[in-house]
Amino acid sequence: MYKRILVPVDGSPTSTRGLDEAIQLAKLTGASIRLVHVLDQMVFMTAMETYTIDVIGILKEAGERIMQEMKARVAASGIDVTTFVSEALPGRVCDVVAEQAKAFDADLIVLGTHGRRGVGRLLIGSDAEQIVRIASVPVLLVRATPEAGAKTGT
Repeated sequence: MYKRILVPVDGSPTSTRGLDEAIQLAKLTGASIRLVHVLDQMVFMTAMETYTIDVIGILKEAGERIMQEMKARVAASGIDVTTFVSEALPGRVCDVVAEQAKAFDADLIVLGTHGRRGVGRLLIGSDAEQIVRIASVPVLLVRATPEAGAKTGT
């Protein structure tokens, strides 16, 4: 029986689809949900350039906005919800998710995935794949609908 469900969110339609599935599971099992958002600062860094505190501030504001929207979505369903925003740098999203699963004593991780294959997965990578590899608890991957992939350009 799932009592604590961890849900990584980034505000995308794919991540929201994973959250919606977690909400349904939580309703069925009486579980609480912890939302995790990782500020992806590495996107703004290259070997030749650095980022400024202004970019970090923008990322933090966007992360907090995403978390508030997702938290409200869960709370509207009557489910207990907590949040965690990570600013860890350097670090991989999968490591933060695995650490939070342990800290929250999660029974399950639920996340949306694009389901990329072949060259797309090789070029872009897969946080979901890495989370499945290192997580110490079961992981439920919720595949994005074709419409969600089209909206995000993937």
